Amino acid sequence: MRSVAALLLALPLLSDVAFGGALTLHQQQFAAFVGTITSSAPRRYDDQGASSVPVVFDKLLVQDWMEYGLTNALTIVVAPEYVLADYGADKTSVSHVESESIEAGMRLLLSKRFGMLSLQTTAKWAGAFDMSVSSRGEPGRQFEVRLLYGESFKLLWRDAFVDVEIARRWISRPRPDEIVWDGTAGWWITKRNLLMLQSFNVTTTGGIRSPYEAYDLSKLQLSIVHRSTPHWSVQSGYFFSMAGRNIVKESGFTTMIWFRT
Repeated sequence: MRSVAALLLALPLLSDVAFGGALTLHQQQFAAFVGTITSSAPRRYDDQGASSVPVVFDKLLVQDWMEYGLTNALTIVVAPEYVLADYGADKTSVSHVESESIEAGMRLLLSKRFGMLSLQTTAKWAGAFDMSVSSRGEPGRQFEVRLLYGESFKLLWRDAFVDVEIARRWISRPRPDEIVWDGTAGWWITKRNLLMLQSFNVTTTGGIRSPYEAYDLSKLQLSIVHRSTPHWSVQSGYFFSMAGRNIVKESGFTTMIWFRT
């Protein structure tokens, strides 16, 4: 769960630039976002969207999203991940999940006439039990196309930004494909502290094949990013599921280190 382009939108603001809507890095610039997400869920949303189904769910996700500016308009991305999770209908039927995945691709700047408009394409290869793209014991693959728009502005005399994204994911069968739409709003409450509110949303699309069901999920995350130096920052946040269908009602914490040259 992330909106890396929104984080990149904040990077120029780390240097007190008033307009920082660049969703692509400058040529030869490097940025990395490394951190962990811990979450749990005591219940699961049913087919009607009610969180009435008890479950056992605990997850640790380690993420590393790295970017390099090949040109001022083209950024290369690489993102390895590692996940540990326990899931079951009750304590006597818990399954242990452990998997690695890697995602790679590029982001192309389309226009900066009115904010920043970019197009990102990535492919993801996952182990047999990756919870996002694998299929019950078989390795999985995912291809994503994402359209991103970001704009920076002043709010109460301080730097702020908004970022909106929509993506289409094609996932190896029998897992269903997905439509994703994310949004981020950020405001520098002090010169060193950024307040971010993020919304993450996903829904299935296309044909649904057994043993999977159509699912939906909406999450909200509130974070504080503290700028330690011009190159290093630390993000701490809390997220929770606002609504869903046929998916766990998850909440948890994220901690991430930001670095950029």
